[in-house]
Amino acid sequence: MHIEIKHEYKRQAIHVAIGMIVLAFPFLSVGSLVLLSLMLFLFILLLPRSSKLFKIMTYRSGRAARRPVGAICLSGSMLILLLAAWLLTFTPYSLPIFIIGGAIAITTFGDGFATILRVSNQAKYMALDTIEYPARVYSDASGARVKTESVKVSLTLFFVGTLSSFIVGCWITHWTEPVSFQLLFFISVIGALTGALLECISTRIHDNITVPIGSAMVMWLFLSFGYSVPYLYMALALTFALVLGYLAYAAGIADVSGLISATLVGVLIIVFTNIWWFLLLLTFYLLGGGFTKYKYKYKQSLGIAQGKGGARGYKNVFSNSIVAIAASVAYPMFPQSANIILYTYMGSVATATGDTLASEIGTTYKGSPRMITTLKKVEPGTDGGVSSLGEIAATAGSFAIALLALLFGVIEITTGSNWLLGILIVTISGFVGTNIDSLLGATMQQRGILSNNGVNVVSTILGGAVAGALWMAAA
Repeated sequence: MHIEIKHEYKRQAIHVAIGMIVLAFPFLSVGSLVLLSLMLFLFILLLPRSSKLFKIMTYRSGRAARRPVGAICLSGSMLILLLAAWLLTFTPYSLPIFIIGGAIAITTFGDGFATILRVSNQAKYMALDTIEYPARVYSDASGARVKTESVKVSLTLFFVGTLSSFIVGCWITHWTEPVSFQLLFFISVIGALTGALLECISTRIHDNITVPIGSAMVMWLFLSFGYSVPYLYMALALTFALVLGYLAYAAGIADVSGLISATLVGVLIIVFTNIWWFLLLLTFYLLGGGFTKYKYKYKQSLGIAQGKGGARGYKNVFSNSIVAIAASVAYPMFPQSANIILYTYMGSVATATGDTLASEIGTTYKGSPRMITTLKKVEPGTDGGVSSLGEIAATAGSFAIALLALLFGVIEITTGSNWLLGILIVTISGFVGTNIDSLLGATMQQRGILSNNGVNVVSTILGGAVAGALWMAAA
């Protein structure tokens, strides 16, 4: 055990050494950095198996040693990002070098420390041990790598990744083109949250590909908005979203990926709008999580209960929140369309809430639900099945969002404002969006064209569109 941990320290030290190349970024041209990263990639790829460095960079095993996959993927990701930056120099666009440096820092320092922490807790996961990924991942029946979830590991990656990305960004921009420290801190937080989320998601693609490239793309996206956030407001938004995400995890409403993704969503919504918008979305999370556990054993006996004891993950968070995120980001950027964007946001949240309550409460209906397209009786939990109880739950959930929007001040009560109309629009759009979800379930989902999460995305888009259209028609 001690030998394995010591070996992991050495292996991660080499990864950090690879990442230290970012310190040279300000002093070399992009073309030179591409050549440097190419030589590094080839050096690691062609490293002799008999060399001491090769043995350190691979996991110990009784089988023939494999190539140092982690280092190859890390250097390869750096090469891909730098190559993209070089190719963009021939276009009107650019991928700033400090973005690439920050993403590499998140991977080498953030993911490196997180990996060491995971391995140091090896004894807890001995049952999950494998030769290639000791106490780090195991394989499921399909062969996909499944990681041992840990809040400590994910938060370590986030905090260390944020700090290292910010420092590297400051270093590179100091010698090149100055960038606001506030903007650097904002994109570092967003990039590190993205990296932590990607690291805890089990895929067939190695972390050292998904984390640096994914973090860089998200940081680049939000850099293009040029949206600078004061340090204190950013810290408060992060603290608030993270604490609430952790409480949801502790209550069994969310798993680790759900915690990180909800924190990311919360930070973005609070930063681009205000805390009350996020509390509205948080209401959906809480109602959805709470009613998922409603008569859970009964739903489990029918084989239609949410997995993981009702804890929801990143797929559920993003499929129900992607419209809300887009509307929040667009809100301060298109002030001339503020009301339409506002009602699109509320309509999408009302749809997500109504749909979740209709599913979780409606499935406990003692009678037989009916297919929304044919009105024929179907088994509980059938995609596209609706019941009177589910329709009542959908209406109640949509109305709850509308009422809270009024109480939170999202729907303003001012002289001449028709707040009653606002409540009606949100309630109707949530109800309509929920039934659109059922219609998509009966058609697109049953035919395998859309997954459940895909149906959620489309229905929240349409529910939001209904709210926006109703507002435009009434204005």
